[in-house]
Amino acid sequence: MREIILLNVTGKDHPGLTASLTGVLADHRINILDLGQAVIHDHLSLGMLLEIPPEAQSGPVIKDLLFQAHQLGLQINFTPIDEEAYETWVSHQGKLRYIVTLLGRKLSASTIAHVAQVVSGHGMNIDGITRLSGRFSLRSANPHRRACVEFTVRGEPADLGALRQDLLEISSRDAVDVAFQADDLYRRNRRLIVFDMDSTLIQVEVIDELAKAAGVGDAVAAITESAMQGEIDFNESFRRRMALLKGLDESVLAGIAERLPITEGAERLISNLKRLGYQVGILSGGFSYFARHLQEKLGVDFFSANELDIHNGRLTGEVKGEIVNGARKAELMQQMARDLGISLEQVIAVGDGANDLPMLSLAGLGVAFHAKPVVRENARHAISTLGLDGILYLLGVRDREVK
Repeated sequence: MREIILLNVTGKDHPGLTASLTGVLADHRINILDLGQAVIHDHLSLGMLLEIPPEAQSGPVIKDLLFQAHQLGLQINFTPIDEEAYETWVSHQGKLRYIVTLLGRKLSASTIAHVAQVVSGHGMNIDGITRLSGRFSLRSANPHRRACVEFTVRGEPADLGALRQDLLEISSRDAVDVAFQADDLYRRNRRLIVFDMDSTLIQVEVIDELAKAAGVGDAVAAITESAMQGEIDFNESFRRRMALLKGLDESVLAGIAERLPITEGAERLISNLKRLGYQVGILSGGFSYFARHLQEKLGVDFFSANELDIHNGRLTGEVKGEIVNGARKAELMQQMARDLGISLEQVIAVGDGANDLPMLSLAGLGVAFHAKPVVRENARHAISTLGLDGILYLLGVRDREVK
């Protein structure tokens, strides 16, 4: 009769181990139904599910494997698997799988435990855990250190909303970010990323910088904050702030553009996504003068923003054309996707304010970046602990794969 055996091998890793063990199996004409291998700190963990056909015998196979493992300094265990149990396991393939990405400056055992408890509490099982971040030294203090692990999860939660809420609570309590998304084709086949500009690609609100130059900084900042929290209509707040800038000399624009602080990870993220063939856009309720500057600096493909109205070298307190608000950003993003011939599932949108929520909700991957609480709570994904290059982890990209 056919036998099915689960083989588990552990021990210190060195070249040739897998070749030696599979060579023994090859000599006995054994089929491998499944296999997986991981190495942590030079310690090997190898598993193989073996089918021993009727014409072969398990005894000689096990004997030869034990001898080979002894020669290699490995520990080896064998577990017989019932054929009905195997067929049940096979029947589970094709069912929904999800990815839980845990990222922060460091990851503690308690945080891993919290994620595992939430996953199991919703009737799901962790099939695999992979470290995406690179190794880091304990002897140097690096404020920009990144730590990320990715869980492959199987199962169908009864209440996706409740699961997401439980994971969001971990983010709030443990000072980490936890993302939950379907493990599907779209996750590996996105083609367009669009960014809000102010407080996303750059670490300031340009309109606040203009207001400081005009001597009305406090008044404009108060209106900006209220708009970002979603407390007042964006168009109305925008008109109020612009009116306070009336008369500002356009000569100050160049100096502000040169001093714009680029957000941590922006250049790393964009350069690597461009290398992967992504189109990169800016959709901003800010101003095209500054978006154009960032386009040249970061290699952005296109942008859409408000055009300042200038007369006789001074701002008029108005903009030309339609105000780029939240609804307009969503429209422009959809148009960009149509022009590229891709679905919205293949689009990533990144923003921090309430006026970014429409495009975040439509994109296949909408990321609230260092966002206000109202935005973070209403977006499907949020990054608050790392720089913009943390988005690479949400795509399953490892540190060793980027430049």
